[in-house]
Amino acid sequence: QALIKYFIEGATDFADLPLDLQGTPFQLKVWQALVGIPCGERVSYATVARRIGSPNAVRAVGHANGHNPIAIVVPCHRVVGSDGSLTGYGGGLWRKQWLLDHEARMAAARAR
Repeated sequence: QALIKYFIEGATDFADLPLDLQGTPFQLKVWQALVGIPCGERVSYATVARRIGSPNAVRAVGHANGHNPIAIVVPCHRVVGSDGSLTGYGGGLWRKQWLLDHEARMAAARAR
């Protein structure tokens, strides 16, 4: 139901979904940081690394991002390269771009 609302209405609040993420302590820390990225915002892997207190762990953040088991709900698609380029996405870069464009469209519609 929550994903239907995301795709049709642009809903971005998944707070009601019970999550039981399984991963290493580092992965869990990264995934929690991803949940905190607002819809429509893009941040770099380096920014996520700084936010979790591990500024030198950019590659490890990328690795954890790539092992995110709940894409969209844990919005790994909002993480981009330091230069703003789209990098790595298990579903393909075209899907990552589509999700980012979808969120931008929904944000623009809500702003009207």
